[in-house]
Amino acid sequence: MTRTRTLLLLIALAFTVTASAAQAKPIRRAGWLRSVTVTEYYPAPEWWFVGKKVQTPGLDRLSRIDWLYSSTGMSMEGDGIGLDGDRYHIAGLGSGGWVTERGKPSVPGHRGWKGGSPFWRAGGYWLSSDKYVTFPLDGGGWSNGPGRRYRELPGVSFGEGPSRPLKYYRSVAVDPDLIPLGSKVYIAAYQTSAGGGWFTAEDVGGAIIGRHVDVYRTPPARADIGGSHLQDQRIYVQPPGTRAARNSPPKSSGKGTATPSPPVPQPPATLSDPSGGAGAP
Repeated sequence: MTRTRTLLLLIALAFTVTASAAQAKPIRRAGWLRSVTVTEYYPAPEWWFVGKKVQTPGLDRLSRIDWLYSSTGMSMEGDGIGLDGDRYHIAGLGSGGWVTERGKPSVPGHRGWKGGSPFWRAGGYWLSSDKYVTFPLDGGGWSNGPGRRYRELPGVSFGEGPSRPLKYYRSVAVDPDLIPLGSKVYIAAYQTSAGGGWFTAEDVGGAIIGRHVDVYRTPPARADIGGSHLQDQRIYVQPPGTRAARNSPPKSSGKGTATPSPPVPQPPATLSDPSGGAGAP
């Protein structure tokens, strides 16, 4: 799951998750945490998307509309890689949260998304005649039938560069109401990754609630590969300023035993011009 990964995202959705967040108790001492869901996120490459190029709020560029607002684009991931190979991020979320493919509210919680899976930001899209979310395609036509009514998304904006100085396979997004930011987190399933299984809790996300951590990784080679989704994991958490527990996992040796991070995919040469297209109708 943006999923966006900035503190702004947590604030924007706070009214929807207040009750759920209240169930979490902040970890005060180092130790193991059970029944954790581990997912992955990464900056979304614009060349994976097919939407028409439209004006990008906050930036002097045209961007594919589904890269900006869909649940697999920058609005959810928080960061993206443009057709020009540069980094971008969502700076202001606007209002409204998320909607399903039918334009109905989709709200994150401890047990997943209430109302159905998120499909689009609650604005920046059209509804078709049969009330499905639809958007214009870069090559002409529409994704799910011609749009009849446009839903605006006031207040949304994007910025240049990454949202935070995160490191691939070394940073993790957490629910700060449970795992304090700055904590050291060990995930055994990643012990051969660049960080040797050790991460720093450096990010948050509106859909990261309770016993759920999101590993920051390089984008897969293709959009259809996706990221890992592990359930019922046992992870180790050491909050900042605390001593390691007696049964803590070994620290990474730093002697090259871990696998280096995969390279970041680059935009195909045929897609490297982000200036074409037209504004949203």
